Amino acid sequence: MAPHRIHEEDSFEHETFADLSLQEADLSGKEFYGCTFQNCTLQESRWTRARLEDCVFTGCDLTRARFTDTSLRGVRFESSKLMGIDWTDVGTFPEVSFDGSNLRYCTFAGLSLRKTSFLRCTALEMNFIDTDLSEADFSESDITGSNFRGCTLTKADFAAAKGVFIDPARNRVKATRIPVDAAVNFVQTLGLVVAGYGDGPAAPKTERKKGR
Repeated sequence: MAPHRIHEEDSFEHETFADLSLQEADLSGKEFYGCTFQNCTLQESRWTRARLEDCVFTGCDLTRARFTDTSLRGVRFESSKLMGIDWTDVGTFPEVSFDGSNLRYCTFAGLSLRKTSFLRCTALEMNFIDTDLSEADFSESDITGSNFRGCTLTKADFAAAKGVFIDPARNRVKATRIPVDAAVNFVQTLGLVVAGYGDGPAAPKTERKKGR
């Protein structure tokens, strides 16, 4: 499509936007239904009160984009840069998924993200504050340095994630899946020693009796 149309028109359906430079673009109030964004530069773009439904962003750069009161329904971000975004003021009950994307320094506060997928993402130093992440899936994502505080993590899956540190005293955990190394690291922060891990004593070996 012609690049100027995204600025001049307010509603788009089943359109593909490819290789567009839309840095700092103001897309406020626009509606996108079943649209695809491919390899677009959308750094610091503004989506105030926009509506995106069943849209896909692939290979896009949305660093520090602003999604204030944005309605997101069935939106997928694949292999995209989403660094430094504060999602706190996004529209209620966003329906999003992230796959292979860079979410470093993102903040998700006070949101319902039940069953949200964060797959194969670089997700270092994120902030989840009072977030409902029930049944969320963080498989194969690196969440090193990320902060979880006041979150509901019922049945959330961190089993195949890296850099997991979940404090059950600060979050609601029930059937939350974490990797063994995360459990050991947490226990060690409490001053306990886990036999066979780190500096803990090795598990005793059973000696065989020598035959005569």
